[in-house]
Amino acid sequence: MPGTPQQVVYVVDDDQGLLDSTLWLLESVGLQGVPFTSGRAFLEACESHVPACVLLDVRMPGMGGLAVQEAMRERGIELPVIFVSGHADVPLVVRAFRSGAVDFIEKPYNEQLLLDSVQRALTLVPVDRRSSALDEVRSRLDSLTPRERDILLPLVQGSNNREIAEQLGISVKTVDLYRSRVMKRMQADSLPALVGMAIGVGLVDAFSLQAL
Repeated sequence: MPGTPQQVVYVVDDDQGLLDSTLWLLESVGLQGVPFTSGRAFLEACESHVPACVLLDVRMPGMGGLAVQEAMRERGIELPVIFVSGHADVPLVVRAFRSGAVDFIEKPYNEQLLLDSVQRALTLVPVDRRSSALDEVRSRLDSLTPRERDILLPLVQGSNNREIAEQLGISVKTVDLYRSRVMKRMQADSLPALVGMAIGVGLVDAFSLQAL
């Protein structure tokens, strides 16, 4: 195809309805979505030389998203991966980021949040372009009060509000209050997003969280 290749978003999801709606959303902003209902079909058809990113469902029959990403690595397919899942918990998010994901979005997702994530992913080659985004996250982290940082660390390590309250000797209601402040200051739309930020800036080590 002549000219500059159009940016491509590979969408891998076994939910046909969600697949169709995601393709429509991408096309509405001028992005070319290429759909696959299985990880194996994607791996066979993926072209690693085109400017692209991958929207990859974590839980799919046969070959799940994490296995697909591992196969990509073995085949030398170095494309930014955004994981999506309707069942996000801290251990799963940690595994995804440890495997090299650039983002993790919960279903049902906010359309603008997804588009913003896709646009960021499409700028992540070369990798050194991530530095400005990490600097921004570090700046948000520096803006937290000492008590907010006390809440942040156990939160991204997988502790629930009651466990955090017991650790810090405060009420669950107080934890709820500070948790909402932390999410707002860090500009995190979800717990997976917050965990990703913490791993990205080195606040926590993904491998140290594997026992969660």
